[in-house]
Amino acid sequence: MPLRPFRFGVQVRNGDDAASWVTNARRYEELGYAAVTMPDHFDEQLAPIPALQAVADATSTIRVGALVFDNDYKHPVVLAKELATIDVLSGGRLDIGLGAGWMATDYERSGIPYDRPGVRIDRFMEGLDIIRSAMGEGAFSYEGEHYTISDYDGFPKPIQSPCPPVLIGGGGPRMLKIAAQQADIVGINATLTSGAVDQSTFDSMTAEATDEKVDIVRVAAGDRLGHIEMNIRAFLVSVTEDVDAALEGIAAFTGSPTSVIAESPFALVGPPSKLAEDLIARRERWGFSYVIVGPDEAEAFAPVVAALAGS
Repeated sequence: MPLRPFRFGVQVRNGDDAASWVTNARRYEELGYAAVTMPDHFDEQLAPIPALQAVADATSTIRVGALVFDNDYKHPVVLAKELATIDVLSGGRLDIGLGAGWMATDYERSGIPYDRPGVRIDRFMEGLDIIRSAMGEGAFSYEGEHYTISDYDGFPKPIQSPCPPVLIGGGGPRMLKIAAQQADIVGINATLTSGAVDQSTFDSMTAEATDEKVDIVRVAAGDRLGHIEMNIRAFLVSVTEDVDAALEGIAAFTGSPTSVIAESPFALVGPPSKLAEDLIARRERWGFSYVIVGPDEAEAFAPVVAALAGS
């Protein structure tokens, strides 16, 4: 897998007020982060569309996008219009993160039908086709199993033509294959088929499980592998000199052995120098060059960003 230069992002959820939201966004830009992303859930988080636009307005280089928008929560024509608007108003700094949905509580609380995974993935694939078509030149019509579009010419058109980069995350074989064949950025995820973060999620974060997932992408991508950016969201991050204590704490939280945590690409544990070495090794093994951390670690992780971004 060709090695791309490193870039780093921060996944944010919430803010106390507009001033702190803007201040934090500008600080991430100062620290060298390339992107700010947000989840798309119905729990305690800001709505991603207006919140990401505020980040774009407050910065000049930061790229913005969801990690990821759930296709089931908005009609793809509506989402396409909102995303294209962000691309225009940000000067072409949007990444389109899109997924088929997984969090059962979102569906249960909202009353949105929680169809079986195959149906949600089929609908997601149609949604992605419609979003891309809406952003392309001219009017289009579409007749699928889940959506019917008639002579629709999307407006506005994005600055990034014909479509901003698409990020698709996957934890299961089918989504990984789709991501490999359709996405510009492939996010390797934990397995979330249970509809919640539980022990099965942590069990799927091992180095060996990641080997299997990346192998699926490599095979399915074929000739387009060199055009794919590999992404991972590091959920278990501790920038510290006391590696053993941090690993023991994470192991207690996840129920996984410390040896497994130490090797997992979803974990970053140690001082900045060790984290930089680990990321270089992981890029060599799995191709991960686009790495996202959480806001609580953004400051402590900044020396790693300074050391590796662009290299």
